[in-house]
Amino acid sequence: MKQAVYLVALLFAILFFESCGQTKETRIKINKDWKFKLAEESNVLDERFHLSNFNDSDWEDVSLPHTAHIEPLVVNNQWQGTCWYRKSFTIPKSEEDKKVIIELEAAMNHSKIWMNGVLMTVHQGGYLPVVLDVSKYVKKGEENTIAIRLNNTDNPTTGPKPLSKLDFNMYGGLYRNAWLISKDQVHISHPVLANKVAGGGVFITYPKVSEKESVLQVKTHVFNESREDKNIHLQHSLFYDGELITKLKSKLQLVKSKDEEEFVDTIVLPNAKLWSPKHPNMYQIKTCLVANDEVLDQEVNKIGIREFTFKDKELYINGEKTFLRGVNRHQEYPFIGYALSDNAQYRDAKKIKDAGFDYVRLSHYPQSPAFMDACDELGLVVIDAILGWQYYLDNDLFREYCYRSATELIRRDRNHPCVLAWEVSLNETDMPIFFMEELNRIVHEEYPGTNTYSCGWKNEVYDMYLQARQHRLMHFDSLQTKPYVVSEYGDWEYYSSNAGLNQHQLSKQKRFETSSRQLREYGEERLLQQVKNIQEAHNDNFNTTAFADGYWVMYDYNRGYHDDLEASGIMDIFRLPKFSYRFFQSQKDREEELVLEIATYWNEKSPLAVQVFSNCEQVKLFLNDSLIARQNPDENQMSNNLAHAPFTFTMKAFKPGTLKAVGIVKGKSVIEKEVKTPGKPVQLKLWLDESGKAPQAGCNDVLFLYIAAVDKNGTVIPDYSEIVNLTTDSDVTTVNVGEMKAEAGIATAVIKIGETIGEKSFTANSGELKGSLTFSTN
Repeated sequence: MKQAVYLVALLFAILFFESCGQTKETRIKINKDWKFKLAEESNVLDERFHLSNFNDSDWEDVSLPHTAHIEPLVVNNQWQGTCWYRKSFTIPKSEEDKKVIIELEAAMNHSKIWMNGVLMTVHQGGYLPVVLDVSKYVKKGEENTIAIRLNNTDNPTTGPKPLSKLDFNMYGGLYRNAWLISKDQVHISHPVLANKVAGGGVFITYPKVSEKESVLQVKTHVFNESREDKNIHLQHSLFYDGELITKLKSKLQLVKSKDEEEFVDTIVLPNAKLWSPKHPNMYQIKTCLVANDEVLDQEVNKIGIREFTFKDKELYINGEKTFLRGVNRHQEYPFIGYALSDNAQYRDAKKIKDAGFDYVRLSHYPQSPAFMDACDELGLVVIDAILGWQYYLDNDLFREYCYRSATELIRRDRNHPCVLAWEVSLNETDMPIFFMEELNRIVHEEYPGTNTYSCGWKNEVYDMYLQARQHRLMHFDSLQTKPYVVSEYGDWEYYSSNAGLNQHQLSKQKRFETSSRQLREYGEERLLQQVKNIQEAHNDNFNTTAFADGYWVMYDYNRGYHDDLEASGIMDIFRLPKFSYRFFQSQKDREEELVLEIATYWNEKSPLAVQVFSNCEQVKLFLNDSLIARQNPDENQMSNNLAHAPFTFTMKAFKPGTLKAVGIVKGKSVIEKEVKTPGKPVQLKLWLDESGKAPQAGCNDVLFLYIAAVDKNGTVIPDYSEIVNLTTDSDVTTVNVGEMKAEAGIATAVIKIGETIGEKSFTANSGELKGSLTFSTN
């Protein structure tokens, strides 16, 4: 039975805005009530699936974000193939003259889309929005059916390498949000649909940036698709923290029938609150299109006023010299692949910020709008990338796909204050000069002005140069002539004797003891080896002219070409921290946060060289209340450039009990931390990873639920590796595949919150150990 969604109350609800008067809500999520089917080989091309009267009652009921296939924890043979989505909805007859747009934030990877049995588009690419004007295909007052055929098999037009040779996975499905947009015939255009350079929608730039007085330029692209000429004006209202700061009304302007116009308005803002990593001040600008006192359309943009400039290859943010300490990120979750909720995207960004980073490189493809929003809010500077990894196809179809991707990426993300530069480059790929020149031209054409930067891994053409540390050590392009980012470091140079560009062909001799690829289960010594590598590499980066560096990588992840996890993350794939996470936290300024962490489990297996990560001036270490030493930070060639070097204490022998570290600043004790020798496990402890976002019902929210074996003191038992069983009587789904086994004392469930608000309960057992957790959803 088809699931019809009647949109009268939602799509055309009347809302009141102080700044615009009465207007009509034009944009709603349509994430619920989809039908889904994985296609068998025999019916991949079954034309019946797209028909509006096709009986899809035996298809699976799903909500977005949705992954086409739940995968095991380690994915070496990821599902690739064809899947179908269908949805039915009704638009009231009274809205006959409305323009209707459907936007899919992502659809992996090759898509064919029908409305009421009519093919509307064939689309290439799985990371940027698919936007369709469906006005002539929908029937007002009747049921409409959209049918979407997706295919995520290897694709030479979009690249990159075939999955069997790829360093990450491209999971299938409608894995982000979907939107239904209704507009008047006279409306603000959608940037993807507009055929105007640097146009479409509302585009905000900042000709002058100063706390004393900033200037905002607001360019708005308006279409008149009606049969009459229209006299219109725009009203821009600027808010900060919900308070109206100022508003501007443009001059009345005639837009002729079947024509378009651009409005360029200037807002002068005294006493501006600027955006920066330390102070991510956000404004909201509401743009209303008005004719005859009637609001015909509106757009709302969250913005940050900021300026990125370079002097002698050094970065200045709003005139302040800044070094960006950063990391690379893949958007994958275990089991569900790319199908993260917006809240999960935020939680990922929050962990990056909490680690002490103020910059993230989005590797190696466009990531979720929700993640971009989180970077704006939290103060994470972003390098925004098109899809590319060790793949270039010398034909026009491939090049045009890359050019279109660059254009659409900029139009999607241009109003985000977090974006420092556009990585319109194919990572670790030999590219012809003319190809790079065209991509660079698109950047400056689509985002004109002096505060715009392209970047790429080649030292030609682009405004900024991204060079991995391993390539520098191999003497690739060692002379820096432009602003420079150490795009990746700390992994490959400690992993392989060959830092070449064809990783799938390498005969690697894994140097486990010296690698940065360390799972939590490998134990303290190997986790500390990862820290040693990171410390040495990060310290060395300051010997270069780089204004930023990005460790590889934030989270462990799967690779199509290898049968184990890529484990160089400072957090594992379940977002549990390794010792290296604590090292990076210790590099924070004391004014931001006092940090003190003891990097040991302190048991019989623990190294006797105990490391303490802290940004304090001195640290005292006690064992069972007896002072071991009071020390300054380490002084050696691996730490001479660090903001805060570790403290290393040499213990004579292991003795069970309590290690206590005390941080000292200006002679005073300011912070304490303890580590206790683990005893016998007595129970299971359960907790949720909320990371700034409480679990939310009705939006396919996904979270990590951790289950730890603990002793009577609450200390996690790092040697515990037993199977854990989890049960619930709530509308919460555990999506794990296979047995749930503790790693370094902690098992993790990936849970999906259901539709109902209220209390949820879990119980867990492992042998004789038991535990429970109750929490509430909003």
